[in-house]
Amino acid sequence: MDRVAIIGASMTEFGEREEWLRELLAQAGRECLADAGVAPDEVDHLYVSNMASGEFEGQTGVPNALAHDLGALPAYTQRVDQTSASGGAGVYAAWQSVASGASEMTLLVGGEKMTHKTTAEATDVIASLTHPVEYKHGVTLPSFAGLTARRYLHEYDAPRESLAKVAVKNHRNGLDNPHAQFRKEVDLETVMESPIVADPLRLYDFCPITDGSAGLLFCPESVAEEYVPESEYTVISGIGGATDTHVVHERDDPTVMGGAVESSDDAYEMADLDPEDVDVAELHDMFTILEFLQSEAVGFFEQGEGWKAVEEGVTDRDGELPVNTSGGLKSKGHPLGASGVAQVYELHRQLLGDAGDRQVDCEVGLACNVGGFGNCVTTTILEEP
Repeated sequence: MDRVAIIGASMTEFGEREEWLRELLAQAGRECLADAGVAPDEVDHLYVSNMASGEFEGQTGVPNALAHDLGALPAYTQRVDQTSASGGAGVYAAWQSVASGASEMTLLVGGEKMTHKTTAEATDVIASLTHPVEYKHGVTLPSFAGLTARRYLHEYDAPRESLAKVAVKNHRNGLDNPHAQFRKEVDLETVMESPIVADPLRLYDFCPITDGSAGLLFCPESVAEEYVPESEYTVISGIGGATDTHVVHERDDPTVMGGAVESSDDAYEMADLDPEDVDVAELHDMFTILEFLQSEAVGFFEQGEGWKAVEEGVTDRDGELPVNTSGGLKSKGHPLGASGVAQVYELHRQLLGDAGDRQVDCEVGLACNVGGFGNCVTTTILEEP
């Protein structure tokens, strides 16, 4: 099987945008095609990663509209919804379309428009992904995060400050990302003294509500060389997806993200790599505690040891294993359908040596995109050709 290459990538500015979803998607789509020098009518398949266009702005039929807006007719279109892991699921779907031979040129665009809703309204839309029994009792993802954080801190004797240091690190990284929603540093005291949201987690332990979009263009590696030099594309060497129990309290250990374990195992096996081979990672830090849980689940650190890596600077940009060089969801923002696409965008830029001031030395990158509280997960491994 010919390996699947990424020959184009784009990311709009994340934050509070005036544009509606269709405009955001079209912007990312046009910029992605231009990055690869591919005409819209060369696209065979067009995928849109989006969680809740209907709930957020009453807009359906988004993929078809995007094909029209881009001039990508008569491309096959499909919307990919896997809650907050929609972006990663879109990467998997786009990879499958090329790897199967069904498409020779697949465009994926992920996006969400959220900021026009109040925090309570947006939180309610997102909370609808929980099990109905949990939802009717008022359970939200922040409450799951708070409960799990407290369990983790107690179980592994981790200091509360270790979580705050994730926020400090990722804000520092986001400072050098021109697309990030929050391009400002925060200190430990600011994080520790911010308002409590779900004890022990505080305001700065959570990512913001965000508008934005990102795009990726996929094709067989043999075709990639017809459009761009070898030094200007990356390949997906491994990818995997998995689910965990929909009811969070049914898990044997809520501090273990089973979906991340299974999906990363599949990705490593496909790529014939081990966790030690990864040079840079983008993890789904919707809450600071998730960076600990995922870094352990994908095999970077032993269970209960992820917090120590942050304390010791291992995951800093100049550390042994940089995590969230983009600023992560915490600083970059979290437009649900775009986040997983933007993770791969960051790895693509890093591997091409095109990440500007946030550039690190790397040949292999891993992205882990999480839906809900680990209900579904996609893990992607990118390499240089």
